[in-house]
Parts: sequence; structure tokens; C-alpha cells
Amino acid sequence: MKLEIETDSSTPVFQQIIDQIHFQINTGDLKTGEKLPSIRSLAAEYGLATNTVVKAMRQLEFRGLIIAQDRSGYLVAKNAASVNDNASRYQARGVSSDKTEVHKVVENLDHGLFSNAFCKITEDYLTGNPEQCNVIHADGSGTKSIIAYLAYKETGDTSVFHGISQDSIVMNLDDLLCVGVNGRILLSNTVNRNALNCPGEVIGALIKGGEDFLAQLRDFGVNIYSGGGETADVGDLTGTIVVDSVAVSVMKKKDVITGDEIKPGLAIVGLSSTGRASYENKENSGIGSNGLTSARHDMLSKYYAQHYPESFDSNVDPSLMYCGPYKLESPLPESNLTVGEAILSPTRTYAPVIYKLLGEHPGLIKGLIHCSGGAQTKCIKFGSGNVHFIKDNLFPTPPVFKAIQEASKTEWKEMYKVFNMGHRMEVYCDPNDAEQIIAVANSFNIDAQVIGRTEQSESGNRLTLHHRNEMFEYQS
Repeated sequence: MKLEIETDSSTPVFQQIIDQIHFQINTGDLKTGEKLPSIRSLAAEYGLATNTVVKAMRQLEFRGLIIAQDRSGYLVAKNAASVNDNASRYQARGVSSDKTEVHKVVENLDHGLFSNAFCKITEDYLTGNPEQCNVIHADGSGTKSIIAYLAYKETGDTSVFHGISQDSIVMNLDDLLCVGVNGRILLSNTVNRNALNCPGEVIGALIKGGEDFLAQLRDFGVNIYSGGGETADVGDLTGTIVVDSVAVSVMKKKDVITGDEIKPGLAIVGLSSTGRASYENKENSGIGSNGLTSARHDMLSKYYAQHYPESFDSNVDPSLMYCGPYKLESPLPESNLTVGEAILSPTRTYAPVIYKLLGEHPGLIKGLIHCSGGAQTKCIKFGSGNVHFIKDNLFPTPPVFKAIQEASKTEWKEMYKVFNMGHRMEVYCDPNDAEQIIAVANSFNIDAQVIGRTEQSESGNRLTLHHRNEMFEYQS
């Protein structure tokens, strides 16, 4: 393997290493299973810092092009020559659609009292009650906050951050719903900001947005309260702003939805992510808070890279940054929304619906899946084992996802791994109970329908998903 390093080039040295090794894999100069020179030998041969080589190798590993061998350096991955362009594009931006590498790290850790549950559940360390358990969850609004930052800089309107507070809360709240939390929830948040770019008025808008949303949820019977938070000025870590939250609840063990009842023979009811629920102030595009790195860069134009360089990682290939056809104020095709309104649409919570189902129809729900990281493939991580999930009656693809696919040319199979594509909460129930669930959702003006079913699988959990005239297969 030969590299040509230009130390006076505008392209960082680590990026030159990445590009040249990637190219040699694509052209077959580096073959499957071939061992790469060690990090130390590469650093010595080309007069580079070891950390520079390590940074390049980790990025190549993240893209799925090379694999690390214990004490043996790196090998070209078996599937490197056929790495999907869409997946590679997504990973090259420093993100993962299904967090495979994270799951590998935590798979051998303690999974809590109920190993199949959607969230980790522990003994009741807070009160010591042996009949109860604790559920705690941390998440955030991800890079969606950067889109709000762009809108704020363009218009001066701080209200764009109200939805970001909601996103951070919902990504915790709706995960807690999936284990049956139906009591009081205490929430705290952390705001990390660059104070030069995000002054006090931004923090004020985030706080107001969060408090208003919590009050609205309480009006609909969801007992969630603010426990305060922390704002940190970390200009060295972020050029804009990041909003994260943590939620905790105490519940009875007997009320836990363990996930063990997700078995063959169930109906899957999908709750739509679009439209306007009775507890929402305006139309929801359905975007949620997953896949926003792709949505942001594949939808928005180079204008934003040129005017707001603080909003992206300068180490990433510039061709992947803000390479779309739209500005925030552009009309979204097939929609009444602008592109900015669509991709900033606050993540819908299903808490009022689930609280009502749990309170008025106990035992009806066999399982709940929040289609967040991994999107429509999230389900295969759960269930009793050997479950074949079949989704053959999905909602029509919402305009925002059509526009993202058209702009990025991402394959539809990959789109379903990144975005919710029309429904973000799945209720698993006996087929005879599906209409009751649909009726409760409809009472909140949320569309719902049976989107599929579960059958027996002979080879672990797997998913068959129908899109128009195509059929996609996913394996756990």
C-alpha cells in the first residue's frame, strides 16, 4: 500500500489517508482480507504523528471499510468493496443509522430486571421498595438543534427553539412509554452552547418552549415535571447549541411491559407521525429527531456552509456538507409547508394516547416499539426471539421523506433504516384488539392502522417490509 501525502495541501493529512485507502479498496488494489501496515509503521514511513494515522483508521473502520484485529492491526473488511454508497455517505458524516458499534459495546453489560424491555429497568434504588422499579433514560434533539440555529440566524426568531425543547423531551418520554410508564415523570436537561453564537435569548426560548410543552402534556393527563437543568458554555466543543435531557420514573414491577409478549400471532398497529394531533398547535411533517444529519445536509444548499461554517465539522469531506437543492424558506414539494417548517417540525409524542390505552384498556398492549434509532428496523432488536415482523400495509410516504430521498438518491431500503417514514410508534396487540387501539388514537386526531403482523421465524428475528412494488428484508 502506497500513500502520497502532501503536507502543504488544504486537505488535512488524515483525510488524505482516508481518501487514498478508500480509493485503493474501491479499485481492488487493496483486497478483501488484506492486512494494512501497522499504525506505527505508517507514521514512521511518512513522518506523521501516530494520532493522525489513528484518526484516519478509525474513520475507515466506522465506514465499514476495514476491521480491527486484536494486536494485529487492520484488515480490509469482507464487504468493503460493496459497501452501500448511501450507508457509506451516512457514516462518512460521523453518524450511524442503527448504532451497531454502540450495541456491540453494551451487549454484554447488565440489561436490567427485564432483558427484553425497551429501556433498562432497575430495582427501586430511589425508595427501596421491592415491589417497584426505576426507569431512567437520557437522549436529546441531536443535530436538529443546528437547523433551528440556522433559522434563528437567518430570521432572528428565537421561537424556532421551542420545538427543539420538545424534541429533547419526547425522545426520552416516548421511550419510557414503551415499558409502560404511566405515572409521574421527572425531567432535567443540559444545554451546551457556544455563547458567542447563541446568546441568552436562545436559552430563554428553550426554557419557555420546554415549560409550555410540559404544561400542555399535563393538561392531557401526562404527569411530567421539570427538575431544572444546567447550561454550559462550551465553545470549544460546539459551534452552535446542543440540547439533551434525562427523564426518570418509578413504577410498579407488575405494570412493566417487558417485551416478552412480542411473539408470533400479533397485529402491529402504527400510529401516524403526520397531520395535526388534538394536542398539537400546527401540522406535523412527521420528521421526528432521527436522521437529521442526512436531512440537513442532503436537503439544504451550500449557502449554509458558506455563511455558517460553525454549523458543521470541517474534518468531513466538504462534498458531503450542505449539498442539497433547498433553502429553509423553499416550498416543500407536495406539501403546504416550507422545507424549514418540515425539517423543524417538532417530534410528536404519543404519550396522551398511550396513557389512555394503559389506563382504560389494561392488558391490551402486548408490546410497544418507538421507531427511533434504526427507524422501521428497530423492532428486530426486541421480541421473544424468532419473530418474523411483516410490515405490508404502511402509511403513504410523507412529502418530507420523499424530498429527502429525491435530494440524496438514498435507496428506499436505507431510508427505512434512518427515518420513521410515516409512523413512529408501533402497538403490538391481539388482532381482535386492533380496532380499539385505532379508535383511541383517532380520538386524539391521530391516524392509525394495522401496518403489519408477527409470524414465526426459523432464523432469529427478521423483518420483511413492503414499499410500493418492492420488498426489503432485514435480519437481526
